[in-house]
Amino acid sequence: MAGEGAKAPGTPGAGAEAMPWQAHFPDVCDWAAPLDITTLPELLAAGVAAGADKPALDFRGAKITYGALAREVERLASGFAAEGVGLGDNVALLLPNTPYHPLAFFALTRLGARVVHISALDARREIVHKLKVTGARRLITTNLPGFLPHALEMLAEGVVDTVLVGDDARFGAGEVPALPMPDQPGVRDLGAVPRDAPLTAPLPAVDDIAVLQFTGGTTGLPKAAMLSHGNLTAAVAMYRLWRDGGRPLVAGQERIIAVLPLFHIYALTTVLLRHLRDGNEILLRQRFDVETLIHDVSALKASQFSGVPTMWVALLNRPGVEAVDFSSLKSCVSGGAPLPFEVQARIERLVGLQLNNGWGMTETAPAGSRVPERVPRRPGLIGVPLPGLALRIVAMDDPARTLPVGEVGEIAIRGPNVFKGYLDDPAGTAGAFHDGWFLTGDMGRMDEEGLFEIVDRRKNMIISSGFNVYPAAVENAIYEHPAVEEVIVIGVPDAYRGQSAKAYVKLKAGAAPFTLDELTTFLADRLGRHEMPRALEFREALPRSPVGKLLPKVLMAEVAADVEAAAAAAIARTTPETH
Repeated sequence: MAGEGAKAPGTPGAGAEAMPWQAHFPDVCDWAAPLDITTLPELLAAGVAAGADKPALDFRGAKITYGALAREVERLASGFAAEGVGLGDNVALLLPNTPYHPLAFFALTRLGARVVHISALDARREIVHKLKVTGARRLITTNLPGFLPHALEMLAEGVVDTVLVGDDARFGAGEVPALPMPDQPGVRDLGAVPRDAPLTAPLPAVDDIAVLQFTGGTTGLPKAAMLSHGNLTAAVAMYRLWRDGGRPLVAGQERIIAVLPLFHIYALTTVLLRHLRDGNEILLRQRFDVETLIHDVSALKASQFSGVPTMWVALLNRPGVEAVDFSSLKSCVSGGAPLPFEVQARIERLVGLQLNNGWGMTETAPAGSRVPERVPRRPGLIGVPLPGLALRIVAMDDPARTLPVGEVGEIAIRGPNVFKGYLDDPAGTAGAFHDGWFLTGDMGRMDEEGLFEIVDRRKNMIISSGFNVYPAAVENAIYEHPAVEEVIVIGVPDAYRGQSAKAYVKLKAGAAPFTLDELTTFLADRLGRHEMPRALEFREALPRSPVGKLLPKVLMAEVAADVEAAAAAAIARTTPETH
């Protein structure tokens, strides 16, 4: 029932012997607390109830209160409803970090419509794929140069019927001048949609799908994960119950920096939804700028910041950063890509806090695990499940068989935040679950205390001379080399071994390249012989996702294309010419 707390699978009662983390870490959260699982309209209403006159968003120096946000959401929802938008309709958002995002997001989900998140950094093929797969015929965007042209292209090609454009100037002048509002068929001003008529549409149900969030597309084109209102609010409840690490956040009294893109599941749930639920003020930033970050912390006294490694490195490299007052920060997070331990140590000395680490996936909305503050960090450590969740390690060849402590297998997860399946892909959905447990594709193990560690992605695993080689383990060893800034290791064809590891390395500024033999010597006491890279390539930059995550799949695709081209050339050489 909407609005009622629910006890999630994995909470006490399922057998303490299956969940050793509760016994070893009794103080990191209240393991027995029920989860407050509601709908998204009820989540926003809870934030409004905490203080309608309090600021919800700070954008370009102007503030939008909770009361004003709720009223504008209601008016926009009323306008959408009058145009026929309702339960089960798919509407795409192609938006940067702007107030248009929460306005459209909550207006659509109030009606039971489903939000399809599109990134302006997506290649044209990916945008077309996402729109066609979901059948979203309405596209909401803004008139900024990096967004409007993509939307108009989709309209011109008949991929969408309607483009609703929010005028960026409504929220003051930005750093990038907005384009003129288009005057053409199929394009409408989003500002003309809201209306003051009472909204009579029924509230959505907890199990209704709220978001179609695309996965990274580990193989082939990305798939749309169906996340319900209950999935998202359950994830928010899990994060709210965790109390370990940093200083406690007090609901309604915090300022939260939101610079990670809201179209990504991490920022959507852990920043926007989680802190609107608590009635906190969100400092919404359209792009990352180190000076703005420093101002938000030192002058505006922000208390929480989540970033990717490139943001943290930019902060470290800013001249005079040691003199900045970071004392207002209560919690800091780095995610999206590996952060070398020495860099993390420098950040923690700078801000006076231990960085929060954990794990999650699009399919888990993205709640998964956190590392308790007192646990020493080590490569691959993802910690213990968040409250309301259960994790276990299962055999790769038999997901019904739970593996004992210390053995490597596939991580499986169960909880009310786990998605409903992949859109229009019953086979893919069936293959992703076993007996109610989602098979994550991450290879890992659990120790005696219930701490989980990721070894690698199952699909990334290299089989070399019959041995399993985990690229993440090889990468962690290479990261210890003083000249290495970033590294990706993938499997490449090897005539003798079947596959072998190849390392793609980005060097630190000013560092000299090294040979494969020199790297092998460096790794001699860090890796086994079967794990040693057999090829090395230096790159000026390594491929990344829009949120900064390193992308091995791009390099895998390059290798696959090279192999295919070589095979085609070989066939051409051996095929007799015909005259």
